[in-house]
Amino acid sequence: MYSHMMVGSNDVDRSKKFYDATFAAMGGQPGRQDDKGRLMYMHNGSIFMVTPPIDGQPATHGNGCTIGFAMSPEQADAWHQAGMDNGGTAIEDPPGVRSGGGVSLYLAYLRDPDGNKLCALHRMPA
Repeated sequence: MYSHMMVGSNDVDRSKKFYDATFAAMGGQPGRQDDKGRLMYMHNGSIFMVTPPIDGQPATHGNGCTIGFAMSPEQADAWHQAGMDNGGTAIEDPPGVRSGGGVSLYLAYLRDPDGNKLCALHRMPA
């Protein structure tokens, strides 16, 4: 379980455009910016934040790190397209069902404008 997820950004205005669009595609609201310049998105009881690094160093993405958002396949398709239209990059295979180990998942992957790896995930019925 987690209380929140946070990624760094070197351009918070660019990130706001990207994340406002992708969160809207899954039924969320635009991010709110606090007095420290951080963006906060609240959706389905979870918190996602975007921030300039507090140490003053450039933001970088973690190799091997992925942040997953739960949503329906239809929302995942809209999320993926909104991300592509707002500065994101499609990665991995195109959105769709992937099966393995007795589990089927609907997955879509993007990198945000700062290179953070994001995933839309829906667990398919057995």
